[in-house]
Amino acid sequence: MNISTVQRSAISLVITAALAAGFAAPAMAQDHQDDARHKHAQAEHAVQGREQAQRAHEQAAQRKAEQQQAHAQQQQAREERAGAMRDAARQQRAARQEAQRAMAQRRDGEARAREAQSRQADQMRAAQAREARTRDAQARAEQAQARQAQNARREAAERNARIAATRRDAQEARERDARADAMRDRAIQQQHRDRDRQQQLDHQRLSREEQQRRIASQQQQARQYQRYLEQRRALDRQRANELQRQRRMAQYRYQQQYYQRMEQQRQRMLSRRYDYASDPYYYTPDSYRYSYAGNWYQTNQYGADLLRQAVNDGYSEGVRAGMADRQDGWRSDYRNALAYQDADYGYNGYYVSQGDYANYFRQGFRRGYQDGYGSRYQYGRYDNGNPSILQAVLSAILNLQPLG
Repeated sequence: MNISTVQRSAISLVITAALAAGFAAPAMAQDHQDDARHKHAQAEHAVQGREQAQRAHEQAAQRKAEQQQAHAQQQQAREERAGAMRDAARQQRAARQEAQRAMAQRRDGEARAREAQSRQADQMRAAQAREARTRDAQARAEQAQARQAQNARREAAERNARIAATRRDAQEARERDARADAMRDRAIQQQHRDRDRQQQLDHQRLSREEQQRRIASQQQQARQYQRYLEQRRALDRQRANELQRQRRMAQYRYQQQYYQRMEQQRQRMLSRRYDYASDPYYYTPDSYRYSYAGNWYQTNQYGADLLRQAVNDGYSEGVRAGMADRQDGWRSDYRNALAYQDADYGYNGYYVSQGDYANYFRQGFRRGYQDGYGSRYQYGRYDNGNPSILQAVLSAILNLQPLG
């Protein structure tokens, strides 16, 4: 029971007592009744005011309680939301941490995989390097063996070439001496025949003045040629150095052999006592004519023989030079060969001019070089290390025409 109910009960009791008293005193009762009603009304009004105040207070309290409850609920909701947010944040942090851990693990895994791949690649490279070193060592060993074998073969070939060259030079020297002896024999025989036919041959022999003119010309030509040989030695050394720089060793060896032959030729010329008076060339009339570079020239049998020798020697030297360039793996270039530029081997300074001899030497050399470089002997033969030009080719080159 609350306070308003008690108050109403008390008021009711007061009113009841007052009414009872009123019955006893009806006169005063009316006044008292009015007062009582007034008081009762005031009391009820007061009670109602108190009740209203109480209700207002209760309502205020209720509203306050409701507000507090609502506030509490809001606070609880906020706390729940905050908790949810904190939970969500924790979950997000946990998720991020988990993702970071997963990423870190993935990175670690990738790093380990890369490291493993790198180790494997290093191992493979190391294995390949070992295999390469092994192969290189084997290759170097094989190359060393090949070089040794090649050097041995080259040294043997060089020895054989030197022996062959020495033999060839000796053979050529013997052949030249034999040709010279044959020429002298023919000259002696011719002298004998001349004595028997002195009367008939007097008109065929050159005059003494012509003989002296020819002898003087040949002496001057021989002196010029000897000076030329002396001046050329410095150029020969420069050419030898150039061949060594180019590593053309086969051509270098051939050139050294050519120098030796030229030096032997020079020494023979220096040591020879030439007797012009007994040489039939100087009193034998011209019997052939030949041409090159648009000009015609005349010579006798002895000059013709020397021109034949020029073609033969040129062919032989061309074969050797062409073979050397082929062995060196050098390009075909006969014009750059020393013997072609020199064109003097076999020339003795007599009978024909150096220019005439060089022209026919070079024609033989060009054909010999082509045969030696290409290993196809279409202009001559190569028998036992001795090249020689075909007689038909030699005759076509010289094209000697008899006079008269």
